[in-house]
Amino acid sequence: MTSTPLRDLRVGLIGYGLAGSVFHAPLIAATEGLTLDTVVTSNEERQAQAREEFPDVRLAADAGDLFTRAGELDLVVVASPNKTHVPLATAALEAGLPVVVDKPVAGTAAEARGLAALAEERGLLLSVFQNRRWDNDFLTLRALVEQGELGDVWRFESRFERWRPKPKGGWRESGDPAEIGGLLYDLGSHVVDQALVLFGPATQVYAESVVRRPGAEADDDTFLALTHANGVRSHLYVSSTAAQLGPRLRVLGSRAGYVKYGLDPQEAALREGARPGPDGWGVEEESLWGRIGAGESPVSGGGSPVPTLPGDYPAYYAAVAAALREGAPNPVTAHEAAAALDVLEAARRSARDGVAVRL
Repeated sequence: MTSTPLRDLRVGLIGYGLAGSVFHAPLIAATEGLTLDTVVTSNEERQAQAREEFPDVRLAADAGDLFTRAGELDLVVVASPNKTHVPLATAALEAGLPVVVDKPVAGTAAEARGLAALAEERGLLLSVFQNRRWDNDFLTLRALVEQGELGDVWRFESRFERWRPKPKGGWRESGDPAEIGGLLYDLGSHVVDQALVLFGPATQVYAESVVRRPGAEADDDTFLALTHANGVRSHLYVSSTAAQLGPRLRVLGSRAGYVKYGLDPQEAALREGARPGPDGWGVEEESLWGRIGAGESPVSGGGSPVPTLPGDYPAYYAAVAAALREGAPNPVTAHEAAAALDVLEAARRSARDGVAVRL
């Protein structure tokens, strides 16, 4: 007796800008059991790009077209501008479709929890795309922490820094609160999520957030200090104005410290048109490995090199497919995203009022 193979889950992708074309579409297409069925974008150039990159994909100019044929789809991915995340995710859930939403899932923790409640009421998956949980440096650090290589962690420093002295414009750099722009909600969503995954809930937040570049509207240089319930202190930096880049990670513990420079190579590879596969995806060259030690300077070669684990963005959509097919755990829940938004909202209040905020 032979078994009938399961058909692929059909995915509708809303948005084909940076998030949709560079991250979601390639990762969906590379995931066994998923098929990129439809791309929604009203931009004719992006429609042509989607057709060239995925010749079999269907195109729609409006998300409403997607929801009218909800029965033909198994998953909707929302990769459109931040201000559209909540209304589009709501419409998809109300149409009976599981949803993946790019980060930040919403502008407020209350909205995120509202979406989570709707998904639970409908019995549908609602997952948040936090791909940086599968960065090579984060996977390596998580393994070091879990194995006790650093002892008791005292301080976690994490940086996403860039040198972009001229604003690029667009909704990501808009000062309009409705756009949910600025680095705090963009890169800050990543560093806060990583800190909470590693060290648990925060009890206090202090932040400094400024607009440094002439002509910029939204925060472009922000620092957050979190106190976690377990006593770990996280110092998080996101900046577009860093003329010299600091270490991506610096983690200090009672036994040793770990320092890692350089960004995970997966985003650059995706931007250049590379696609995930079995041959060396996410692997970093040895010269970029971090170092672990106590009392030495890693800049001058002190400490011991730590092989960086391969980055694995494809693992996110593989987990989504398993959750839909087998009832496996949701890789990133909306409740987790809401906890990160609690921190981001507290950080915005702290920076505005110059006070530490208790959670």
